[in-house]
Amino acid sequence: MAARAGAEETALGYEQARDELIEVVRRLEAGGTTLEESLALWERGEELAKVCRRWLEGARARLDASLAAERTEDSPAEGGSASGAE
Repeated sequence: MAARAGAEETALGYEQARDELIEVVRRLEAGGTTLEESLALWERGEELAKVCRRWLEGARARLDASLAAERTEDSPAEGGSASGAE
């Protein structure tokens, strides 16, 4: 079952997971569900939140890598740095 959940999570895009999470929260806030249904919704919401978090962490890592590469390209050549003068 864990393998199926993992495969499903990787198949979900950020926007899809976010939209489903919004719907889960809306249903929980509206009430009118049984305890069992509420627990199932809560668990699904937790899974969706993890998917969203992974997507955002991946985006942050890509952005950081891109910014680091840009800084490396903009830095002076190794021989011309002030720290190598000592």
